[in-house]
Amino acid sequence: MRVLLIKTSSLGDVIHALPALTDAAHAIPGIRFDWVVEEGFAEIPTWHPAVDQVIPVAIRRWRKNLWQTFRNGEWRQFKKRIREQKYDLVIDAQGLVKSAWLTRYVKKTPIAGLDRYSAREGFSSRFYDRRLSVAKGQHAVERIRQLFALALGYDIPEGIGNYGLDRSRLEEVGVAPYVVFLHGTTWDTKHWPELYWRQLAERLGRAGLHVCLPWGNPVEKARAERIAQDLKNARVLPRLNLAGVARVLASAKACVAVDTGLGHLAAALDVPTVSLFGPTNPGLTGAYGKSQVHVASDFPCAPCLRKKCNYKPSVEDLRRFDLKREWPLCFTRLNPERVARQLGELLRAEDVR
Repeated sequence: MRVLLIKTSSLGDVIHALPALTDAAHAIPGIRFDWVVEEGFAEIPTWHPAVDQVIPVAIRRWRKNLWQTFRNGEWRQFKKRIREQKYDLVIDAQGLVKSAWLTRYVKKTPIAGLDRYSAREGFSSRFYDRRLSVAKGQHAVERIRQLFALALGYDIPEGIGNYGLDRSRLEEVGVAPYVVFLHGTTWDTKHWPELYWRQLAERLGRAGLHVCLPWGNPVEKARAERIAQDLKNARVLPRLNLAGVARVLASAKACVAVDTGLGHLAAALDVPTVSLFGPTNPGLTGAYGKSQVHVASDFPCAPCLRKKCNYKPSVEDLRRFDLKREWPLCFTRLNPERVARQLGELLRAEDVR
C-alpha cells in the first residue's frame, strides 16, 4: 500500500506526524509513504524508515512572489512530481485550506482528512472524499494518530506514540556530557528571560555540566553569546542546519527549551527535556515523548496565548522584579532555581534507568 501524506509545516507540526507513521507501519506490513512538506523541513521525513520520497513545497516563499513561482517552473515541477506516483490514499494531516488545495493535483485517488468540526480550518474538509471526526482538546500527536487509524482502518497501539526515527542517520557527537539550551522561539512573549538562561548556565557549571547553545539567526546568535560570555562551561555552536542540530541533540545529556519547534525535535530523539511555558499551554502542543517535563507558569493571566504581553505590573511587581530583565513576568514563576531543580530531578531519574 502506498500513501501520500500532506503535512507541510511547521517544524513542530511535522514532527508530530511521525508517531502516526510508526503506528501505520506496524499495523499494515509493507505500507510506504511519500510526504509533501515545506522545503525547510524536508530532511525530517527522511529519518523515518516508512518514508520513501519527500516532495518539497515552498508555499511560504511562493506566496511572496506568485509570478516568479509560475515563471521559473517550480509550481509546474511540483505538480509533475505529485502526479508521478499512483497512490492508494492521500491523507491531509494539516487540516488547512492551503494543504487541502494541494490534494487537487494528485491523480484520481481517495483523499482523507479531518471533517469540518475537527479541522483547524473547517472549509478544508470540502476537498476530501472521506471526512473523519477526531475530537479536539487532545494533544496534536494523538489527534494525528487517530486520523491515520481511522483513514487506514486499524486500532491505535496502546501507550505513548513512537517517533520511529532512524538514529543511525544522525551520527552522534562524542564529547563531554552537556545540556543544550534551546533559547530561540518565535513570539517575544515565549522567550525565557536572558538573565535566567545566564543564571542557569552558571548553576550547571558549578554542577560540572557543559552547556551548548545553538542559534538560527543573528539575533539568536547575539543572545547565545551574551549568555555564554566568560563562562568556561558554555559554548556557542557554529551555525548548523537541521540535521546538525539533531546530531547535537542526539548526544546531549538533557535539554532545556522554551516553546519552540526544536523542543519537539529533542522529544522525537528521546532527549530528556525540561520545557518552559509562560503564555502558551503545553497540554495541546507541548513536547510529546519519554522523559519530557513541562513546567508551566501559574501566573494569574497564564496561559494568555498572546504574542504581546498586556499585563500591567503591580506596585509589588515593581518592587520585586527587574522589569527590563525579567519580562514577561509570567516567567518569574519559572525562575532558574526551579528549573535547575526540575532538570536535576530529570537527570537523576535518567541515571537510575
